[in-house]
Amino acid sequence: MNGTAHMAIGATVGFLTANTLQTDPTTTLFLVGIGGVSGLMPDMDIDGKLSNRITFSHKFIRTIAQTIGILMIIYSLLEGSETEKWIGAGAGIGIIIISSFIRQRHMLTLTGLAVLGGGLSLQESWLWLLGVYIILASFTPHRSYTHSIAGIAFFGIIAFQFEAFMGIDGIFATCSLGYISHLIADLKCLPFNKRGVKLFLPFFSKEF
Repeated sequence: MNGTAHMAIGATVGFLTANTLQTDPTTTLFLVGIGGVSGLMPDMDIDGKLSNRITFSHKFIRTIAQTIGILMIIYSLLEGSETEKWIGAGAGIGIIIISSFIRQRHMLTLTGLAVLGGGLSLQESWLWLLGVYIILASFTPHRSYTHSIAGIAFFGIIAFQFEAFMGIDGIFATCSLGYISHLIADLKCLPFNKRGVKLFLPFFSKEF
């Protein structure tokens, strides 16, 4: 199932939660939005719709780094002393080489670190936990831990803390059910899925 379908299902979960709680229009719209986001969260472990929205393009960052490397080489050769020319040129070449290895998943890791740092500086537990989630997702294989009961539990803690922070009923239910809806939609028993999800990682790796 693609990201648009997961987002639509999550948004529907948000709408149903809002309808059950009989929320006002603004809260309803908010719950629909976070439901859609929650429906995409398990796919944070790939270069998907959500992860690409919250990160800079790795091609953009790579171009900037390579430009800096080239400018450093030129400046060192034109303005530096004999030793500085070699050091500056070497550093510029190093930047160019290293930047060639930058991939989109690395940008997700950097985004997670930024969110983690922001949460710690603001002393908001839900925010730094979200940063940890993003960092872990950037290192895990697709349809592994983010698509497991462990992932549900971790995201549920984030959702619980977020509801306490916002003071809006329905956030925890919307986020948790939106997240779970993604895993259900990815089950192997559904005819349009060739792969399933490993719900019981790290204890059991069978796909369902």
